[in-house]
Amino acid sequence: MNSRLRRQSDEVITAWITKRVLITGLVEVVKGTVCHNISSNMISYGRMNSAHGNDWHRTSVAAMARAEEMRLNKIAALKKQLEKLERMVFK
Repeated sequence: MNSRLRRQSDEVITAWITKRVLITGLVEVVKGTVCHNISSNMISYGRMNSAHGNDWHRTSVAAMARAEEMRLNKIAALKKQLEKLERMVFK
C-alpha cells in the first residue's frame, strides 16, 4: 500500500499467516496492514490477500502453536474418516 494512501488508523506490522499452513507452511508477512477502522482482526498483505481471526498472528510462537493445533485436528479428522471407510461395506 502506498504510504500516501495509508490512514492513521492503519498499522503496518510483521505477521505470520496460518490460513493455509497445512498446504503452504507458515508464511511470514513483513509489511502486513491492519486497518483498525475496518477490523482489528483482519490483516491485508500482498496485492489481494487477507487473513482474519486465527488465520494470522503477531508472533511466530503463536503462529507455530496454531499450526500445531491445526495439524493435530487434521490428523484426528483423517483418522475418523479412515475408520468410517474401514467400516464401510458394499453389498
